[in-house]
Parts: sequence; structure tokens; C-alpha cells
Amino acid sequence: MYIILGATGHVGTAVAETLLARGEEVTVITRNAGKSDDWQQKGAKVAVADIRDVEGFRQILQKGKRLFFLNPPAPPTSDTIAEERKNMHAIVSALEGSGLEKIVAQSTYGAQDKDGIGDLGVLYEMEQALAKTNIPTTILRGAYYMSNWDVFLESAREEQKIYTLYPADFKIAMVAPEDIGRFAAHLLTEAVEKTGLHHIEGPAVYAPADVAEAFSQVLGKKVDTVVIPRNEWVSYLTKMGFSQKAAESMAAMTAVTLDEKYDLGSAPERGQTTIRAYIKKLVKATT
Repeated sequence: MYIILGATGHVGTAVAETLLARGEEVTVITRNAGKSDDWQQKGAKVAVADIRDVEGFRQILQKGKRLFFLNPPAPPTSDTIAEERKNMHAIVSALEGSGLEKIVAQSTYGAQDKDGIGDLGVLYEMEQALAKTNIPTTILRGAYYMSNWDVFLESAREEQKIYTLYPADFKIAMVAPEDIGRFAAHLLTEAVEKTGLHHIEGPAVYAPADVAEAFSQVLGKKVDTVVIPRNEWVSYLTKMGFSQKAAESMAAMTAVTLDEKYDLGSAPERGQTTIRAYIKKLVKATT
């Protein structure tokens, strides 16, 4: 039995669907009972759970053998670092006595031992916490999610603009969440003793200007890139609905991405989805 955290998001959905397509037995974890029917129709079992209920969550884990661990994102209106850290520690606590034989955990490019940098710090803590368990674990660090651009579909349509904290020509490794999920499913099915650190990105690196061009091609009208100056990042994010702490965290994480280079070790896995294909699918799903 494979247990999937994050099955209501892009990555977790792809993990679960890939495993189901292979005929594997899957249980998806959700906080929303309203999602149960859809998954049951796909052939999955559903467990409705609060991951901070450590004992209750442990009992669910005890029914499976392998876990896809995606730390649930916190709402941007909250103190995202504090909330995501609580989620992560609760999940790790539930692993003790779970009987799991293997974990594949979703992390991120740039994960590092530094506070105040959002997911980059919290997911590094997760990696270190998992290393202290006795459960064989594979870490999968994903590049910048192409789905981060989803929020700008409306502005691309209505204003013919997308907004970015990065310079328009700043090349960044991006990856479609579905490609991450498919690769994570593969890692889950490997032999128990086969573990390690993996990186995954798309078939090419893209700049925000390339994303705007993809919107232009798919929508059939020119879409421009609006760059938010660094000294306006926090105020822009708070206007977008982020809490002050979440805005500061996102700004710090963006600065790390801009200013630092990452050691990827061996060559990363390459997803097949281009930014244009991703945007085309996004637009099609909303028309």
C-alpha cells in the first residue's frame, strides 16, 4: 500500500494517479472529505485526517508500506514558516512506530540551513529530520514549479501582463508539477535499499519573459512582463494578500534564488513538459 500526502495538489495528484495506472494499491490523505468520491472513483482509498493529530495519523501510516511525503503549504495569510514547520514536525513524529519501509520526500532546489527563507529552510529541516529516522528515505528536490504562474492567468487575459519578482531575463530552472509526481512515483516503486538525493527540472531553463511569451502564443495576444523592484517586493506581496511575515519570507526566498548558485551534484532528472505546453494546458483547463 502506498500512502500519498498532498494528493489534492498538483504533485501529489500525479504521484497517486501514476501509481493507480500501474495497478498499485493507493491511499490518499486529505483534510477535505468532499474530495473522497473523486479519488474513490479513480480506485484509491481515502483517509480523511488532520496531520497534526499525530497518533491518528500514525494509525493511518501503519496501514501502508511506503509514503510520499509532501509537507502541506500554509495559507499565505498566515505565518507560513511557523505553520509549515508545525506540519512537518507533526508528520515526522507520526513516523515513529509507523512500520513504513520507505519514504520519498518532496523538497526543493536551494534547501539550506538558514532561517527566515520560507520553504528553503523548512524543507531542509525536513530532510535532516528524516535522516534521523530509521526509515530508508529518498529526497526529491524540485525546481521552481511552473504552477507558480497559474495565479497570473487572469492578469494575462485581462491586462495582458504577468508580474514577477525576478528580472524579466533571469533564467531559472522550472518544472511541471506533474513531471515531479511521475518521477516521485517511480522512486517510490524502487527497491527499499535504493535511496539518495535527486533533483528534477524541466527540459530547459526559462525566464519570466519566456513565460510571458508562452502566454502570448497560447492566448493569441501580446502579454508583457512587469518586474517588481526588489525594494517593493514585501509591499507588493502584502497587497496580494500575504501576511507581513509570509511576505518577508517569500522575499527572502526569492533573494536566495537570485543571488545564490546551487550544487546539484549529478545531472538532474529532466521532465518533458515545456513552459508553453504547461501554459497551454492551464488555459485549456479554464476555458
